[in-house]
Amino acid sequence: MTKIKYIATGLAVALFSATTLFSPNLNAKQHTKKDKSISEESRLEALAKFTKVLGTVQKYYVDDVEFNEIINKSIDGLLENLDAHSGFLNKKKFDDMKVQTNGEFGGLGITIGLRDGALTIIAPIEGTPADKAGLKAKDIILRIGEKSTLNMTIDEAVSLMRGKPKTDVTITIVRKGESKPFDVKITRDIIKLDSVYTKKIEKEDDIIYLRVTSFDRHVSEETKKALKKYPKAKGLILDLRNNPGGLLSQAVGLSDLFINEGIIVSQKGRIKEENREYKANKQNTIFNKPMVVLINSGSASASEIVAGALQDSKRAIIVGEKSFGKGSVQVILPVNKDEALRLTIARYYLPSGRTIQAVGIKPDVLVYAGEVEVDDNDFSIKENDLKKHLTTELEKIKKDNKQTKEKKKEINKDLIETKMIYKDAQLKSAIDILKTLIIMKK
Repeated sequence: MTKIKYIATGLAVALFSATTLFSPNLNAKQHTKKDKSISEESRLEALAKFTKVLGTVQKYYVDDVEFNEIINKSIDGLLENLDAHSGFLNKKKFDDMKVQTNGEFGGLGITIGLRDGALTIIAPIEGTPADKAGLKAKDIILRIGEKSTLNMTIDEAVSLMRGKPKTDVTITIVRKGESKPFDVKITRDIIKLDSVYTKKIEKEDDIIYLRVTSFDRHVSEETKKALKKYPKAKGLILDLRNNPGGLLSQAVGLSDLFINEGIIVSQKGRIKEENREYKANKQNTIFNKPMVVLINSGSASASEIVAGALQDSKRAIIVGEKSFGKGSVQVILPVNKDEALRLTIARYYLPSGRTIQAVGIKPDVLVYAGEVEVDDNDFSIKENDLKKHLTTELEKIKKDNKQTKEKKKEINKDLIETKMIYKDAQLKSAIDILKTLIIMKK
């Protein structure tokens, strides 16, 4: 049997030939012991029932529907009822999927999934219109335009949100902590994914901050280049927050840069021949210093594989909030040149044997998003000097406002300033923990 070759985790996909899908060997593999217990007569009765239903719909349905359309709707309903991530891709959906896997497409820049039956934002992609509009992980999309998302499939939602660049779409959001739903108007744009970058942390010259926003095909190579720029670094913060995932190969490749040996992730489904383990190779390890990984509810799929592998191998401390819990494997199986099936064929398991699906990764140190509380009342002043002090402070404000306007263009985008750290409690905790690990290693 020709092995099925995977490129994908939950968001990215692999392409197959139709001959692989319909190969005699593959059909043979489907005849399990359970199948053999079902008589040929039962199969024929079931097929006869299905054929009768198709004929009845074609003959009596109020609208004249072509037989081919009835078949497509039947396939669509079958896959839609299997799970939230399986589906039938007609020509338009198949073409849209191909565009997305090229790494540049028109849309809002959010990754969505179904959670408890609700269309939920897994994460906004950093720097995209959705991110700039303030959408957050765990936001529930109630409407897209004037259409309710109740009982809407992921494919239908994606189709509605995509469109020509510079056109607007309004989505209605339900957010925890808000008293009622609210509308967000977003202008579509071409989504270009810049998946890896590093920043310096002010006053922390021996710590690398590495941000991975998604797992496209460049992640492992770009990370190698980034790490080589800091040969004297004593520790690394890997930020996977709001990373919706991507290519499995890149999740394995990134983990392999930090893990010397052992299983990174395993894939298990019904077909035993397609089960596999992805293991670390010591020759690929280029960074063995202390690490802290940041995750949140927007971390899904490939990012959960990396965080879970580093956690199980005791290679890093995981800080932040529980991840999304997307650990199933989807592949694209073309039916013909214009149509395909997106089918869930396996689930991912971490080195310890635990699953990601619907469970997620629990951080070692739970830290909620927010600002760090700082006591500004750390000075005392005599009452007779108060007026003079306040006058001086007012002059400082005027001077600072003037300097801010003059130096606005001089902000260093490659530097995380101290004041920015205190606005990010999760990052502040990660830095403190990493500094502790560095001291312990010494």
